[in-house]
Order: sequence, then C-alpha cells, then structure tokens
Amino acid sequence: MSAKYRVHRFSLNMINDQSKLEQFLNSLEGEIIAIIPNVTPTAFILTPRVDFLLIVEKIA
Repeated sequence: MSAKYRVHRFSLNMINDQSKLEQFLNSLEGEIIAIIPNVTPTAFILTPRVDFLLIVEKIA
C-alpha cells in the first residue's frame, strides 16, 4: 500500500491571515507532513516576506 499526498498552496499576508490559516489547517482531513514557506526579499534587507505556503497533506 502506497501513501498518497496532496499539496496545497495557501496565499497569505502574514499579518492579516492568521485566522484563515488556522481554519484551513483545521479543515484538512489528513495528516500535515510539511509546511514550506515561500520567502521573498523586500526592499528592506532585514524584512523578508512570505508570499504563500505549500502545505503537504498525507491522505489515506
């Protein structure tokens, strides 16, 4: 039996979307294997920004 995975892309604004992310994660039926942020630099070197998350879900 092989495991099956689903990858979700979750676009977000790190300041405003905390509750949306929480609702999304709680709505998943499978097991969360990884959350991978896409980090991009901004004009200010010390303040990178996360544009979206890739969320890997293991499903039965």
